[in-house]
Amino acid sequence: MDKTIVSSRSQGEDHWLPSRTDPCDKDDGLITTALLLAAGAGTRLQPLTDNSPKCLTEVRGIPILKRLLSCLVEEGFRRLVVVVGYRDAQIRDYLERHSSGLTIDFVDCREFATTNNIYSLWRAREHVREPFVLIESDLVFDSHLLGLMRVRDRIAVARFQSPLLGTTVSINEFGRVLSFRVGADPCTTELGHKTVNVYSLSKATWLEVIRRLDQHIAAGKVHDYYEVVFAEMVAEGLLALQSVHFDEGRWCEIDTLEDLQIAEQIFLDPQDAYGPQIAKRSCSLRVS
Repeated sequence: MDKTIVSSRSQGEDHWLPSRTDPCDKDDGLITTALLLAAGAGTRLQPLTDNSPKCLTEVRGIPILKRLLSCLVEEGFRRLVVVVGYRDAQIRDYLERHSSGLTIDFVDCREFATTNNIYSLWRAREHVREPFVLIESDLVFDSHLLGLMRVRDRIAVARFQSPLLGTTVSINEFGRVLSFRVGADPCTTELGHKTVNVYSLSKATWLEVIRRLDQHIAAGKVHDYYEVVFAEMVAEGLLALQSVHFDEGRWCEIDTLEDLQIAEQIFLDPQDAYGPQIAKRSCSLRVS
């Protein structure tokens, strides 16, 4: 069999975390690890998610998770870390049968019903030691777009389309992120670029993110989006993110049944490399 499944185990408190000058921190080469946040219940996709996790929702008969696996393999990834919560047994079972040769680690987030995605990301802090690409489990996109994210400290963005809601960023003429606006108001005239919820992080960046996550969680801020941490770091000059424009291909975020219908149209022809783009993310509390 050409698959490897590895169940994650709890480890000591950050004893593995190297310093920023660790000579063994080889941050060269392309990223080969992805972190998928798949703990949320996906209530806005009910009734489809009543008895199934969001990431197994089908677009044109293909589960979101299967599309992601295909993209990961095609673009050269070797490891997938998955934060699970709602209907976790179904996700585990699916990945055990469809790992496509990837090494897969699972991280439990049993508090998924009472926390947001900042908590899911924090739960992964002891299980990811290398640079990685962060992906949310309700996204479908063309494979080549994921390939563009294998360089460290990048952020996927797209043109913001009113009246949609969500986190936006302002970028300079060189594509560098200048600021985050978490929960953009569609009535605002300066909306910037919409975040697609795909990021790549170097090891040094991840160490700082972990430190900030620890502070937020210790303060009880478990209902925030993890972008709050990214916004703080950018504002303080501790995070330099280079934008990657997903408008160059097809992508869609599937939060609602309406989103699913849009995705069905975008991915009508699986052989068509390009098509219309949709950017969406609700500002209401979302567990992921």
